[in-house]
Amino acid sequence: MASILPPPDEYAALAPRPGSPVAVAFNDVRALSAAGYATLLQVAHPTVGAGVHQYSSFVKDPWGRLLRTLDYVHGTVSGGPELAGTIGKRVREMHRTIRGHRGDGVAYSAMEPDAFAWVHATLASSIVDGHRQFARPMTDTQAEAFWAQWIDVGKLIGVRPRDLPATWRDFRPYFDRVVREELTWTPAVPELLETLDRPAPPAIPGLHPALWSVMRRPMALQLRIATVGMLPPDLRPRLGVSLTRSEETAFRVLSAASRAATPLIRGPLGEFGPTYVKYRRAALERGDVAAATPAAKLAA
Repeated sequence: MASILPPPDEYAALAPRPGSPVAVAFNDVRALSAAGYATLLQVAHPTVGAGVHQYSSFVKDPWGRLLRTLDYVHGTVSGGPELAGTIGKRVREMHRTIRGHRGDGVAYSAMEPDAFAWVHATLASSIVDGHRQFARPMTDTQAEAFWAQWIDVGKLIGVRPRDLPATWRDFRPYFDRVVREELTWTPAVPELLETLDRPAPPAIPGLHPALWSVMRRPMALQLRIATVGMLPPDLRPRLGVSLTRSEETAFRVLSAASRAATPLIRGPLGEFGPTYVKYRRAALERGDVAAATPAAKLAA
C-alpha cells in the first residue's frame, strides 16, 4: 500500500519558503496569543481530546509540551524542506500507536483522517483569526494564499486535501459545522484550562518561587481571556467556560493594545519563526521533537 506521506523529492514544493504566505503569517510573535484558542478547539474534538487525555498531560509538563508544539510548528514552517519532511514523518509515525476508547465507549484512533484534518484546520484558524484579533488582519487574497499553502503543508503529515475545504472562502462553513456538530466537552478540556489558570513554573535556573507567583497571575489571566475570548460564543457553554463582563472588556482592550503595537513588531518579534528555529536547530535535527510524549503532537 502506498504511503500517504510525500516522497522526499516533493518536500521542496510543499514546505514554506522565507517570504511565502505561511512563513509570513507565522512569523509575527503576536500569533502566539491564539495558541490556547487553537489547542482548546483541538481537545474539544472527541478523538483528539481522548488521545490527549489518555496519552499526554497538560498539568505535569506544560512547558515541555509548549516547547514540543513550537518545535513542530516552527520546525515545519521555518526549518526548510528537509527538516519539514522529517518532522512530518516523525509526527505521523508517533500517532500510529495512539488509540483506545473514548468516555462514551466508542473506539478511536489518532490516525482518523477527520482528526488529523481538524487539528491542521485549527492552526490555520488561530493564525487568520489571531491576526485579525491581535495583529494586522489579512486581506481575503492573503487568507486564500495562506490557506492554499497550508493545505500543502498538511500533506507533510498526511493530511489529505479532500478532508479540508479547497478554498478559504469555504473554510468558515466547514469550521462552523464542526464546532456546531462535533465539538464537545472532553476530559482534556479541564486539563488544558487548569494549565492556563495555574501554570507550573518553568525550569529556569534562578527563578524564585516568589517571583513566579507574582508573574503567574497576570500571565494566566491574559492567557485565559485570550483563549476564551476567541472561542465561538455558542461553544463556550458546552465547554464550561465563560468570561465576565469585565473580562470581555479586558479582552477588547488587550486586542486593541496588541494591534496598536504593530510598529514595534520587528527583529525577532517580526521574524519569530526563523529566530526560534535558529535557537532550536540542533535539537530539531537530533530529533528531540520526536522524543516527546506521542499525544503531545495530536494537539500540536
